[in-house]
Amino acid sequence: MQEQDKPVENTETIATTIDAEALQAAVAENQVEPESVIEPGVSADTLAQLEAKVLELQDAFMRAKAEGENIRRRAQEDISKAHKFAIESFAESLVPVKDSLEMGLKIETQTVEAIKEGVEMTLKQLNSAFEKNRLLEINPQQGDKLDPSKHQAVSMVPAEQEANTIVTVLQKGYMIADRLLRPALVTVAQAK
Repeated sequence: MQEQDKPVENTETIATTIDAEALQAAVAENQVEPESVIEPGVSADTLAQLEAKVLELQDAFMRAKAEGENIRRRAQEDISKAHKFAIESFAESLVPVKDSLEMGLKIETQTVEAIKEGVEMTLKQLNSAFEKNRLLEINPQQGDKLDPSKHQAVSMVPAEQEANTIVTVLQKGYMIADRLLRPALVTVAQAK
């Protein structure tokens, strides 16, 4: 379309558009207070209601933002405390074991039976502490199938049993809940 073919805009519309743009620029530069600007056709009551609603929404937003920050801060503190005191329960259940060992060493006249009895009682306390804190023993039996997720085969030996089954346990393994702490060290039967 050529310039002369374009319809000519109403000069009143052009002036209103220019005035509105200038007014918006003045409000943006804080030269004119937004309250003093009233759009044509908007009543002062409606404008007051809208301003009140804006203030209400702004207040609600600031409160929600502050609450979010508080929740984030509390969560970080909880995580920090959990890391710091995670072992507290386990340590609490090991203290009596240490006490028993120390009392056993204080006895002046020790007999083999007394030492054995003291060690058995201390072992019961230790087993109780392990059980309470979900520290589970991995002690496979001879002939059990090798489980690489719980057992570590140290060597393969000729044996009169099925291949890849456990012949002997060299060292027990342990799990904390469902996580492997230490695999059981085992010897495994060779294929015939």
